[in-house]
Amino acid sequence: MPPRPYILAETNWKTVKETPYEVVILPWGATEAHNYHMPYGTDNFQCDYVAAESARVAWEKGAKVVVLPTIPFGVNTGQLDITLDINMMPSTQMAILKDVIDVLARQGIPKLVILNGHGGNNFQQMLRELQVLYPTVFLCTIHWFRVIDGRKYFDDPGDHAGAMETSAMMHIAPDWVLDLSEAGDGSSKPFKIKGFQEGWVWAQREWSKVTADTGVGNPYESTPEKGKRYLEAATEKIGNFLVELAAADAKNMYE
Repeated sequence: MPPRPYILAETNWKTVKETPYEVVILPWGATEAHNYHMPYGTDNFQCDYVAAESARVAWEKGAKVVVLPTIPFGVNTGQLDITLDINMMPSTQMAILKDVIDVLARQGIPKLVILNGHGGNNFQQMLRELQVLYPTVFLCTIHWFRVIDGRKYFDDPGDHAGAMETSAMMHIAPDWVLDLSEAGDGSSKPFKIKGFQEGWVWAQREWSKVTADTGVGNPYESTPEKGKRYLEAATEKIGNFLVELAAADAKNMYE
């Protein structure tokens, strides 16, 4: 397969030197258990795929975008007792992000998109602080799994290793997904207090007390066809956003 000019890891200096990139995409995942039937790298594989496909859509429409390698560790402070769930503290993420943005600022690259693939990651407050420090780089973030309403494609999309994620992985890497007969049912325990149940109060969940199989959401309706349709919708929408962002004047972003 020839190198894709919008994937930095596949691209050479000759191409990079000659390309006026407008948007850099930084996918950020996690390494954690996903029920019994899916790999620990699920969030990373999904981020890789969504970033690449979205960038392809944008590149084919003329946008000069480039995807950095996915960062494979996320915030897993609620899962410290689950074997080999690798936690990266938010302060560590902040340090890494600052170093990346510092490079972009020095090199005159005007826009960065963090493509987030893990529910425990939250970059908004970091970007508030870093935008003050690096005013020449426009900073934004996307939770790719929130771009499209999963209820249009799944009866119950699930929260973690449910039908949406399982279907996506069935399309992206079917050989790495066990038969659904091997999966747990993804049942979980909600908080007892009403405010948490209604969503207007937040607290970290202690994962091993919430779920027996590490999943939250039933995966049994999953199919690769559903995953394909869902991912196509998400990457088309993100790709079109990247086209708009690449063409935009970062100093004049408001109507």
